[in-house]
Amino acid sequence: MAEPIKMQLSNQMRLEQQMKLAPHMIQSMEILQLPILALQERIEQELNSNPVLELVEPVESGADESLPAAPDAAASPSQTEKTEDFDRIEDLDDDYSEYISQADTFQSSASSDEADKKLEAIKNTAAPPISLHDFLDQQWTLIDAPEGVKKAGYTIIDYIDVRGYLSVRLEQLHNDKSEFSPQDLDSALALIQKLEPAGVGARDLRECLLIQLSQWGDDASFETALVKDYLDDLLENRLPEIAKKMKCSIEQVKEAVERLRHCDTSPGLRVGPDYNKPVTPDIIVEESAQDGGYSVRLAYSSMPSLKINDDYFRMAKDPKTIENTKKFLQNNIRSAKWIIDAIQQRNNTLLRVAKSIVQHQREFFEKGKLYLRPLPMAKVAEDVGVHVATVSRAVSGKYLQCSWGILPLRKFFSGGTEDTHGNRFSWEAVRGILQKIIDNEDKSNPLNDDQIKMKLAEAGFTGLARRTVAKYRKLLNVPAARFRKKF
Repeated sequence: MAEPIKMQLSNQMRLEQQMKLAPHMIQSMEILQLPILALQERIEQELNSNPVLELVEPVESGADESLPAAPDAAASPSQTEKTEDFDRIEDLDDDYSEYISQADTFQSSASSDEADKKLEAIKNTAAPPISLHDFLDQQWTLIDAPEGVKKAGYTIIDYIDVRGYLSVRLEQLHNDKSEFSPQDLDSALALIQKLEPAGVGARDLRECLLIQLSQWGDDASFETALVKDYLDDLLENRLPEIAKKMKCSIEQVKEAVERLRHCDTSPGLRVGPDYNKPVTPDIIVEESAQDGGYSVRLAYSSMPSLKINDDYFRMAKDPKTIENTKKFLQNNIRSAKWIIDAIQQRNNTLLRVAKSIVQHQREFFEKGKLYLRPLPMAKVAEDVGVHVATVSRAVSGKYLQCSWGILPLRKFFSGGTEDTHGNRFSWEAVRGILQKIIDNEDKSNPLNDDQIKMKLAEAGFTGLARRTVAKYRKLLNVPAARFRKKF
C-alpha cells in the first residue's frame, strides 16, 4: 500500500530583483509609439475623460531646426537636453504653475468654446462607409421577384465575400429546411449578378469578367470569346498561341487585352470601408537655402496643445475646497501633467531621431534611393542617447516627408552590402538598382533571374544568389520574365 503524501507549510525568505514600470512610464512609451493621427485621437480621448485638461490654440513655434552642411556633423544632444527630455516625467512633484495660462480670456469661455468645437467636429465627421453586404441588401430589397427567389437572394448575399465573389457552391445553400428551391437559387444568382458593382456574385474569375463584358455598351464579342475559351493562356501571357487558335493577328489580341484591363477582378472592393488609411508625415525634411544643409521639423501645425485649466488648478490648491473634490482634482491634474509631459518627450525624441537619420543618410536626401546606406538602429540610439528599443518605438508607424516623397521612418534602417569598389549600399538601394535594370530591359526579350543576377554582378554586386534576386523582384511586385514579355 502506498504511503500517503504529506503536505506541510513552511516559511522561506527569497531575495530577487524585479523591474516594474511606473504607470506614467508605461504611458510615456505608449505615447512615443503613436503616429500623429493616433496621437490626435488619444488627445481627444484624454480631453473627454479628464475635466482639467483643455486645448490651447496652436501657436507657430521655433520647431524648425536646420542641420549644418557638413556631412559629419554631430547629432548627439547635450547632457542638459537629455536630462530635460528623459527625466522630466520622473518628477511629478514639481509645481504646476508653469501650465497656468498667462491670459485670462480662456477662463470664462473655455467650456462653451470646447463644446462648440466638439459639436462642430461631430457635424463634420463623415458617416461610416456602407459595407458590400449592406449595399447588396439595399439593392435586393428593390428587386421584384417571387418570395422564394427573394429569400434565396438574401441567403446568397450572406455568402458573398469582400471581393464580391460567391464563396460557396450554390448547391450548398439548399437543404430540407430551406424556404426556397434550387431553381430559386439559380434565378436569384442571375439577378444578383446584375446588381452593382458589375461583376459581383461571380463564382470565379472567368465568370466575373464575363459578367462585366455582358454589361459593356460596345461590342465585346471578341473579348468574351477570349475570356471564355482562352483565359488560361491569357493568364500565362501566351498571346501568340491565342492568336493562332483564334485565327487572328497578335495585334488584335493585344488590343483586346488592353480593353480587358478596364475590368475589375475584385469588384467588391469598390464598396465598403476604405482600408487604405491616409498617411500623414510626422517629420518634414527640407533643404536649407542658407547653408546647403537640411531643415528637420515636426509636422504639427494642426496638432492641438494641452494645458491644465486655471480654475481647476486653483481649486486644487485652495484650502477651502472640499477634501473629496480636492483629491479628485489633484488626481486628474497629475494625470494631465503625465500626458502633457509624455507628448513633449515624444516630440523631442522623435525630432532628435529624425535629425540623426538625416545626418547619416544625407546622400539619400541629395541623390535619391540608390544612395540609401546601411544604418543600424543602434547607431541612431547612440547618437540620441537612448536605448535601441526607444528608437524602435519612436519610428514605429511614422513617416517622413522630403523631396523624394512621404517615406516610412523604418525605411532608413536596414542592413546592406558592399560592391566591388568598397561602397556600402542598403538592401533598399540594391532593390532600386534591380528595378532600374528591369526598367531598361528589352521588353520583347525580358531578363530572367539569372540574367538579372549577371547584370547586378556587372554593377559590382557579385555576392547575390539567384534566389535573392527572385526574392527582391517579388518584393518589387515585378512578375517573372515570361509575364513581362511584350509581343
